[in-house]
Amino acid sequence: MDNKYLLKKWLNNTLTEEEQRTFNTMEDAELNKAIIAHAPNFKASHFSVPNSFENLQERYPAKQTPIKKLAWKRTLLQIASVLVLGFAVYYGFFYSQTTQIKTLAAEKTKISLPDNSTVILNAASEISYHEKNWEKERELQLEGEAFFKVAKGEKFDVKTSGGTVSVLGTQFNVKQRDTYFEVSCYEGIVQVTTQTTVHKLLAGDTFRVDAGKPLNGSTQDIVPQWTTNKSTFKLVKFHHVLDELERQYAISITYNGNKHNQFFSGAFVHDNLKNALQAITAPLGLTYKIEGTSKVILLD
Repeated sequence: MDNKYLLKKWLNNTLTEEEQRTFNTMEDAELNKAIIAHAPNFKASHFSVPNSFENLQERYPAKQTPIKKLAWKRTLLQIASVLVLGFAVYYGFFYSQTTQIKTLAAEKTKISLPDNSTVILNAASEISYHEKNWEKERELQLEGEAFFKVAKGEKFDVKTSGGTVSVLGTQFNVKQRDTYFEVSCYEGIVQVTTQTTVHKLLAGDTFRVDAGKPLNGSTQDIVPQWTTNKSTFKLVKFHHVLDELERQYAISITYNGNKHNQFFSGAFVHDNLKNALQAITAPLGLTYKIEGTSKVILLD
């Protein structure tokens, strides 16, 4: 039976008993009754009474706001999701919160770890660790270069993309720059684990991997020289030296010659750019030109 027909008869109060029962089952029957029931309470300065059903139909809104039924199962799932998410956020914040320390070019910083171990972070480097879990697991991630003085205690791990350095309490330096990985031990014993080998270093020992090629060496220094504002190199490819100079002075170096892979031994200071450039160019017969405040060009 047509709904419009029933609505028209209902407004005119001419429904039969059977039509009334059908009207009562209509989806918007209660809404229509509520509108008529509350109509006498409406007040306006000017009003008009519809003369016919067609007139009312023109004024009646075309779209009705649907009455949503409560989906209790869906609601329970939403509540459960919120609780799970809240627990995950709580756990992540209070138990897995990561501490990150990062240096910019031409910047160094000293960090005290939760067990009073200390880290001196070289320029353009970063460490990260979980402070809340430190007593159970002394472990940190390193990108760049850092000098460690580790307090006695449980195993202490320094993880890099080139390998992992493990100690119980000692002083050592770790450098990880792209494909260059180097560890120098200054006190105690350290264990270096790479993808292919395991090495134990005593005080004075060094271990290096450059582009996949390992090399054992030694040092007479008692601390890494970069901590005293001087970078030193022993048979290191020249392009690594240029990279380090860029980091220490926050400059850009352009060199189009053929000595990038030539081995260099020497040093440069961190507090005088001209002196530093002279120290690395003279041994290789190069010259340099400074443009502006942050650009250097090397020439054969």
